Amino acid sequence: MENHFSKLDNWIINKINTEYKDDIELLIGHNAYRLDEDKDKTSASFFFPATEKGYKLATNPIIAGVSYDFFPMSWERIERIAAMIEDNASCIGNARILYYRSEADKKRFLGIQDKFKKRLDNPGYMLNKSLQKLDIAMGLYQGMMFEDAMCRLRKAASYIIIYLSNAIAYSNQTWLNTSHSSYINELKAMKNIPKDFIKLYKAIVEAHSFEELKKLCYEMIFNTRQFLNTKKGVIRETVVKQDFKELAEWYQELSYAWREIYHWCDINDPVKTFIRSGFLQSEIDIICEECGIKEMDLLGAFDANDLPTYRQRAASLEKQIVATIKEHGIDLTTYDSIDEFIEKNA
Repeated sequence: MENHFSKLDNWIINKINTEYKDDIELLIGHNAYRLDEDKDKTSASFFFPATEKGYKLATNPIIAGVSYDFFPMSWERIERIAAMIEDNASCIGNARILYYRSEADKKRFLGIQDKFKKRLDNPGYMLNKSLQKLDIAMGLYQGMMFEDAMCRLRKAASYIIIYLSNAIAYSNQTWLNTSHSSYINELKAMKNIPKDFIKLYKAIVEAHSFEELKKLCYEMIFNTRQFLNTKKGVIRETVVKQDFKELAEWYQELSYAWREIYHWCDINDPVKTFIRSGFLQSEIDIICEECGIKEMDLLGAFDANDLPTYRQRAASLEKQIVATIKEHGIDLTTYDSIDEFIEKNA
């Protein structure tokens, strides 16, 4: 074990085994954002608590002038990262499991990594993510027009660079592996980047006046927008059959959520119906984007005082998804009974 883990890695793994064995689901190693001279000091980064006690494992000591942060991660947040809603893709792509409580916990994380890889292979999905980051950068630029403090202008400019850099990485169907300060080398290595992007990146850093900073940020956004627009036409209209195989697999896994919603509606429990619907709406949003399906509105029809009508809405969307799967020549794996399942899977 000593040959594979640092002293700090061994310390936190031992602490989990001796004090938190039932309280931590996973410990993940990720040090891509650390300086090269610090990477061998620890790999352990974040963990998934299983109980309230598990959160007490969190600590952020400063040792010999170097700070460390062992922090709790939620499954909801890691799903957002895997969907590239939050730009920390390295936490998925460069992650390795250092400790797992059970095979089920390990399998859950590996499943999220697999979804992440499939999304990277989907040019339409990745283009959509690029355009979302561009929209955020444009919003930041709008705010710069009303700003008169250089400190806040430079802060906005730095975030414009970050969001546009992520947009470019996603359009190349990859992600940024390093910390914010090391983007230039990664961008240089990418196959396609916008006109003058690296030049503008450096010029923004060196800008001294309000006008110069605003002008350079505008040019960087404009060039990135033109760059992404050239990719829109073909990619956004392309729907490959593999996407709908993924939809079928998604439905096989998520169909139970509909069963739960029907159940809570039938016994008139609006609170449980609402919470489960929030989860299902989030999943629907992701799969619609990945498969190029028109947006589906489930929660917009929610009425705590009229669950029967809401149940009809949920059923309508489920039927729509099943019909879409079948229209693309994909069969769902279903059985009429447990006996039939056992017989066919003996």
